[in-house]
Amino acid sequence: MTKLIIMGNTMTKRTKRVYVDSSALGGKFNRRIAEQTRPFWDAVERGEFIIIVSSVLEDEVMDEKTPQRAKDFLATLLESQAVRVSIDKESNDLADRYIAANVVDEFSLNDCRHVALATLAHADVIVSWNLQHMVEQSKGYKNVNRVLGYPEIEILTPEKFMEVQHDET
Repeated sequence: MTKLIIMGNTMTKRTKRVYVDSSALGGKFNRRIAEQTRPFWDAVERGEFIIIVSSVLEDEVMDEKTPQRAKDFLATLLESQAVRVSIDKESNDLADRYIAANVVDEFSLNDCRHVALATLAHADVIVSWNLQHMVEQSKGYKNVNRVLGYPEIEILTPEKFMEVQHDET
């Protein structure tokens, strides 16, 4: 979806930047949540958002347990429209700060890396089905970002994100 931004007397449309983690990608193929995830991926296919994916997502999807159709879908996404971001010192440091602040424990380092990369890539939102370590901890991530001078980022399920998008239009 686009958001109208009024600058002076001109209006421009700004496309939302949406960071996708592995659970959102996997939700497309998971029978339990595919129906709730479908509207999001349909909107992606229509080009309604700028999709951001990371090296962390790529590593997680390339795991031997990931179904081939998910790997193929990621490859198609990367070829067509996704913006790619990679781990660097700043994102690793930010991820470590989330753990130091007890947002989640050290076993959730990759979740922290997702949030750090999305923050540094200026994503408007992270779309995730990871309720325990991401969605339900969004306040903690926002607090750390605020203290460190980074923008606060929303973390929503694909279903909730589409509800919010619908409400904004």
